[in-house]
Amino acid sequence: MLTSLLTAEGVRLSAREAGPAHGPAVVLVHGWAQSGEVWSHQLADPPFHACAPDLRGHGGSDVPRDGYRDSATWAGDLATVLDHTGPAVLVGWSYGGLVIADYLRAHGTSRVHGLVLVGAVTEIGRGRPGGVTGRVMREALPGALSDDPAVAVPALHRFCAEQAAGLSGEVVQRLLGTALRVPARVRGELFRRDVDSADVLRAVDKPTLVLHGTADEVVDPAAGEYAAATIPGAELRRYEDVGHAPFLERPERFSADLAAFVAEVGR
Repeated sequence: MLTSLLTAEGVRLSAREAGPAHGPAVVLVHGWAQSGEVWSHQLADPPFHACAPDLRGHGGSDVPRDGYRDSATWAGDLATVLDHTGPAVLVGWSYGGLVIADYLRAHGTSRVHGLVLVGAVTEIGRGRPGGVTGRVMREALPGALSDDPAVAVPALHRFCAEQAAGLSGEVVQRLLGTALRVPARVRGELFRRDVDSADVLRAVDKPTLVLHGTADEVVDPAAGEYAAATIPGAELRRYEDVGHAPFLERPERFSADLAAFVAEVGR
């Protein structure tokens, strides 16, 4: 089911929802240049109420002129989603982890049952340990930010194809198509930030599960290790020989891990 949510500043966010209406809520936050569609396996008859919003500038959501560099804006967008779902487990993949950190910085954990960080960054900027990237991400830039299709399309295709081993051609094309829907201006704005989240992570007082593929070459596993070491009581679970998208590469294992975590903390 598709839902339209309106932020306080009048930006419409598109969201996919699935699962029992009165089940524990899980908000699935996608990564850079993707959309809520990437969680298709987890949206297929989940044992909880899943809500997968498209971030501003992505997927079916509005594309406002600004706000992409502002932590408070991202926090407000995610607050709008939680206004809709009620208290939830927050799941952040890749850049989605940074959006969750933005939310926690502004609003704390009062509406959060737990956190799941998946191949996630929680910081961004030169030298930030929570934002260490790998070869695939570094090689995608700056080409993937270009407004010239002759430059951007090959760079984004390589990025989508190489972020995880063994993805089918169909999945890669779907990821590429989603990435190309995001305007070049938006793709670039998301990188023009400098965010330190150490204090935010240290203040987390809810159960946290950090899932990271050992073969992730988009977000270096060191970023996941940093989050797990900084968040009090966080559990780090490594997916051996898995790249940047465990929910696509090992969907059965990932969905089982997520369902078990939500069953434990989701109410």
